[in-house]
Amino acid sequence: MPVTYDSCRHVEGPFFHGTKAVLEIGDELAPGYGSNFQEGRTSNNVYFSAALETAVWGAELATALAGSPDRGRIYVVEPLGPFEDDPNVTDKRFPGNPTRSYRSRHALRVVDEVVTWQGHDPEVLGAMLESLRGLREQGRDLIED
Repeated sequence: MPVTYDSCRHVEGPFFHGTKAVLEIGDELAPGYGSNFQEGRTSNNVYFSAALETAVWGAELATALAGSPDRGRIYVVEPLGPFEDDPNVTDKRFPGNPTRSYRSRHALRVVDEVVTWQGHDPEVLGAMLESLRGLREQGRDLIED
């Protein structure tokens, strides 16, 4: 069943957000700030997942695309309003949303940080970055926001 703003109450967490940002417990992530994935783009949504693996990709890609040598951060977050399936992965790349990826136009509150998580091998991360570069060169790195 698709997750929409009207039908998100049945989705249970915990929820995770992977990022390059250094945050504190109680901080809120809100839409209207720069995207982790496209320089110069303001995001109308905040993205998160109920799958830790998806947040790992978020943290690794956000730091790599920023040119940062840092590892990135993964936070446990609480949605402060309704949310929906992330259309950038759901049905475009992963029908049925197995990545359990969501987005919201409402803030997320940081409730904890995941400090022990396993990143991807450098070769795997490099292949993902190369794939993203290819999409950008073709003008196909579109984010539906």
